[in-house]
Amino acid sequence: MTFLLFLFGTALAAGLFFIAADILKLPRLSTEKALLSAGRAERKQMKSLDALFLGWAIKLSRYIHMDEYKRSHLARMLNAAGMDMTPEVFTAYTIIKPCAMLLLAIPCLIVFPLLALVVVVLAILTYFKESRKAEEKVSERRDKIEAELPRFVATIEQELASSRDVLTILENYKHHAGAEFAAELDVLTADMRSSSYEAALVRFEGRIASPMLSDITRGLIGVLRGDDGRLYFQMLSHDLKQQELQRLKAKAAKIPPKIRVFSFIMLACFMLTYIVVLAMVILDSMAMLF
Repeated sequence: MTFLLFLFGTALAAGLFFIAADILKLPRLSTEKALLSAGRAERKQMKSLDALFLGWAIKLSRYIHMDEYKRSHLARMLNAAGMDMTPEVFTAYTIIKPCAMLLLAIPCLIVFPLLALVVVVLAILTYFKESRKAEEKVSERRDKIEAELPRFVATIEQELASSRDVLTILENYKHHAGAEFAAELDVLTADMRSSSYEAALVRFEGRIASPMLSDITRGLIGVLRGDDGRLYFQMLSHDLKQQELQRLKAKAAKIPPKIRVFSFIMLACFMLTYIVVLAMVILDSMAMLF
């Protein structure tokens, strides 16, 4: 009887939902997911739950207000991270996703109360993770761009020996740069064609916010003003190569502890193999004696 009541309640709730969706002209989840994925910079399609949360976040964003400084700072960060969201939508999304997880604590309180505490902790961790997502993407993108800067500076140093056209140098390097740096150089060269070269370089420096890139833009502005930048970029290339070498050494120093764990596992497997073989030989010898 209880099972039949459960089925009746489920069918009634589903029926009322579909009737309300038809009256309110709500789009299907697949349609909403396709519309939200169409304008994204990332090529992979949005997941169903993310599309659902983002749809709720768009509706909630009209009730979220923030001061101008915080909004502009968050807007610049979202733009640098390649996330096609307004600051209000991003803030609403970081709130809705943990709140949806907190709803799972209600059935946990009925079935197993201790599990509700785990759900609450996971919701809090999800909030901090989602709120730092834009910052983490910006940091990851900046690291990829900074990894190319030593080669970029070496190329500028070689090009300045034969040409002082900064725009041509940037356009030539753009074809050999990585995806993230090439996209930024696309924006930079387009900005330089439509406005002042120096102002475009300053905006380029502000978008990435990298100390290494600040030194490069300072040298390029000096070249635009008539300075002979070959010695400057030669010294800068040497400094960046040393920094790159230190970064690679620090990265390599993190590898041995990771390998050590697998080495112990392999050693344990070898020892276990020898022990099993030795035990089988001993058992066979004892069986022959008796």
